[in-house]
Amino acid sequence: MDTRIPDTPTGAAPLSEAALCAWLGAAAPGERLAYHRGFLARDLSPLTQLLPDAERLALLRLANRAWALAEAGLAHLLQRRHGYEDYEYLLVARPRPRRVAPSILPAILAEAA
Repeated sequence: MDTRIPDTPTGAAPLSEAALCAWLGAAAPGERLAYHRGFLARDLSPLTQLLPDAERLALLRLANRAWALAEAGLAHLLQRRHGYEDYEYLLVARPRPRRVAPSILPAILAEAA
């Protein structure tokens, strides 16, 4: 199943950390979620001023959360290029190791909330 979040420039509400973690908790292995569309490094930079500070910091927290989930072995991070400085950033659910699933996912979800 390919679950996609519309990119924020179209006016859609940005994805929250808690929503990202909740999606991952319910996702089957191999399911994908697009958590950002654009050019993440440029969009996160305070120098470019492409996003208001509150949105930029929320996106930074979201990107850091996605990275932490990948580091914990719960997801893969992928990029899909659509054009010049136009990427789709995907979180792909991984099979959960039995020894980690009961303890780490609820802790990550509680931390994100």
